[in-house]
Amino acid sequence: MGCFCSKLFDDLPEHVGKSKKFKRPVWKSEEPCTESDLQAKREEFWDTQPHYGGDRVIWDALKAACESDLQTAKLILDSAGVVVASDDMSVCYDERGGKYELPKYVLNAPSNLTVGPKAPCAAPQVELMSSSAATSTGPAPT
Repeated sequence: MGCFCSKLFDDLPEHVGKSKKFKRPVWKSEEPCTESDLQAKREEFWDTQPHYGGDRVIWDALKAACESDLQTAKLILDSAGVVVASDDMSVCYDERGGKYELPKYVLNAPSNLTVGPKAPCAAPQVELMSSSAATSTGPAPT
């Protein structure tokens, strides 16, 4: 006879919980997007996802892991007690068996990310000199 928590983890794939290497998913968006579009989608996901269930601490750990390098991500997830069910971190479980699914766009940028429109150019910097400085440093115009 097992406890309730062990029953939840009995249903997970056998490779879950074993130490493995993570990788970022390689994917292509349906429509090319810019870095600012991608950042807006990520912010919207992280702002709304915790309201649909799961532990806020786990969501914070998942966000920190997604925004860090792979070694640091593994350390963050291990210390938070997150069980990673897929090597690309798209499916994770907490210690109570709660499932957390992450879209690819929070895990990695698409392969067809476009360079957005450039920011408006700033007005050129003009160095102002006093008239006495201009006449004393150079020859007089002819």
